[in-house]
Amino acid sequence: MGSARGRSGWSRRDFLRRGAVAGAVALGGPALLSACTSTGSSGGTLEAARAAGTIKVGIANEAPYGFTDPAGRVTGESVEVGRAVLRALGINDVQATTVEFGSLIPALNARQFDMVTAGMFINPQRCENAAFSDPDYTAPTAFLVPRGNPDGVATFQDVTAKNLRLAVLSGAVEQGYAQKSGVPDARIQVFDTQNTLLQAVAADRADAAALTNISLNDVVAKNPGAAVEVTPGFFPVIDGVETVSAGAFVFRQGDDAIVTAFNTELNKLQDSGEWLRIAAPFGFTQDNVPKQDVTTERLCAG
Repeated sequence: MGSARGRSGWSRRDFLRRGAVAGAVALGGPALLSACTSTGSSGGTLEAARAAGTIKVGIANEAPYGFTDPAGRVTGESVEVGRAVLRALGINDVQATTVEFGSLIPALNARQFDMVTAGMFINPQRCENAAFSDPDYTAPTAFLVPRGNPDGVATFQDVTAKNLRLAVLSGAVEQGYAQKSGVPDARIQVFDTQNTLLQAVAADRADAAALTNISLNDVVAKNPGAAVEVTPGFFPVIDGVETVSAGAFVFRQGDDAIVTAFNTELNKLQDSGEWLRIAAPFGFTQDNVPKQDVTTERLCAG
């Protein structure tokens, strides 16, 4: 994705949280001045969007999911996958409205846009207020380690057993994972940004840093000169339970037609390998393709 800072109803895993300025932008174009109007009534969103040839989506300006790049183009894994699916549904013009992450579902339900393409994790609280697509991706945990992984880090248990220094991101769930896996607080260092995590490992101030493999792959790709690497992704077993986080696209409850049609085309992308081609530039790998037992129903149930 889901994990979250404080686990409040609208919050998500906050390791990529950015301040976002509300505004509407076209995918591939400059800012628009159009008002945030919905494309159709509940239950008729798919038909209305097809008839209009356009749909409005919500993003939170968070890399690598949905963000505006330096050239002013809206892009990201969720944006690009969503655009491919919508194109297959006959909806070629997609416009994005940027709001703060915690406002995405309220704004969706207020009809400022008709779906969310922001990599939002599926969890029971959100499922009470919105409808999620089938999982778009899973977000395994991984470690950022010095090149060659000299300490052989693969799990939190390795960090504990080898008495290693672990860097984590402020507000992200990895700190809790580490503590519940027996890593002493004195061996855990908390940092505010992904770049400071990377710097801590690269400068030998930490032996490893824990975050999702998506975020770590993204930060390494943006810092090609750093002598670090990302370990294979895994789902930590915490209190005897495997913790699976998965992100999806979000719709209003009752918009069943577009959810069903969207799922059909999303599954085709995943099965054909096209999903990975689209997502790979944003740090996603085969590890992020959802397995069959990772379902929205399971994640909504908690």
